[in-house]
Amino acid sequence: MYKITAKKALNPTVVQMDILAPFVAAKAQAGQFIILRVDEEGERIPLTVAGFDRTAGTVRIIFQIVGATTAALGRKNAGDFLQDFVGPLGCATRTDGLKKVCIVGGGVGCAIALPIAQKLHEQGAAVTSVIGFRTKELVILESEFAAASSRLCVMTDDGSYGTKGNVCAPLAELFAAGERFDEVIAIGPLVMMKYVVETCRPTGIPCTVSMNPIMIDGTGMCGGCRLTVGGKTKFACVDGPDFDGYEVDFDEAINRSGMYRPFERHAYEKDCNLFGKEVH
Repeated sequence: MYKITAKKALNPTVVQMDILAPFVAAKAQAGQFIILRVDEEGERIPLTVAGFDRTAGTVRIIFQIVGATTAALGRKNAGDFLQDFVGPLGCATRTDGLKKVCIVGGGVGCAIALPIAQKLHEQGAAVTSVIGFRTKELVILESEFAAASSRLCVMTDDGSYGTKGNVCAPLAELFAAGERFDEVIAIGPLVMMKYVVETCRPTGIPCTVSMNPIMIDGTGMCGGCRLTVGGKTKFACVDGPDFDGYEVDFDEAINRSGMYRPFERHAYEKDCNLFGKEVH
C-alpha cells in the first residue's frame, strides 16, 4: 500500500498528489511514468512522473479526471492509500548536452513538461517555455514554469489569460525572429504536438514529442500504444515515451486514440451515476 502524503486541486478537473514510494523516488527521472491501481478491484493506469523528492521518498503525479479510474483516484485524500504504485517505467527524457531548449506544453501535458524544464534549468540550460490552455481557469503550474524558465509565454485559446492563441503562434514568431534552439520538446494533446512538429519542420531544429497520451496498459502487452515511427512499429510505453517528432505518424495515432473515447466516457458516466455526481 502506498500512502498519499499530499493532495492539491490545480484546476476544476486536474489534481496533484504526492505518493510515498521511496524505491520509485530513488530512481525516477523526468519523462518516465508509473503504473498504479487505486484499489484491489481497480484497473492499472499509467501516469507520468510529475516530480519527485528523493529525500522525502515521494513521487508526484498530476492527473485529469476523465474516466472512472481517475475519478476514483480523485476521491482519495491525503492520508489514504493506493493499492499499487509501480515504476519508474519508460525511458527518461534525454537532456545531456542541451544548452538552449524550448519546452512546449499543452493542458495537463504541462505536468509532464515541467520536470523536464526543471532538470534542464538545473543543468544550466537556457529554457524557453510556452504553455497553452483552453481558458484561464484551466491554467496550471505557471509559477513553477516561471521559476524554471528564462522566458515564459502563457497562451489561452480564448484570450482570457496571457496571450490569445495556440502554442504554435509564439513558436513561429521566435523562429521568424531568427531564434534557434538545440531542441524543441513538445508534450500535450496529439493534435497540438503534430502542429508543433510542423511549425519546427522548416527550421530543421530537432523536435522531440512525448507519446504519453496514447498509453493504456503501460507494459507493451496490450498493443494500445503502438504507433508508427520512421515507418516502423513502436510502443510508446516501452520504446518511449519520447520520439523524434518528425518520424511519428500523427494521423495514425490520432485516429487510433479516438477508438477508446466512447468506452472511457461510458465508464466515467457509470461511475458518476454510482456516486450521485452530475456529468458534464
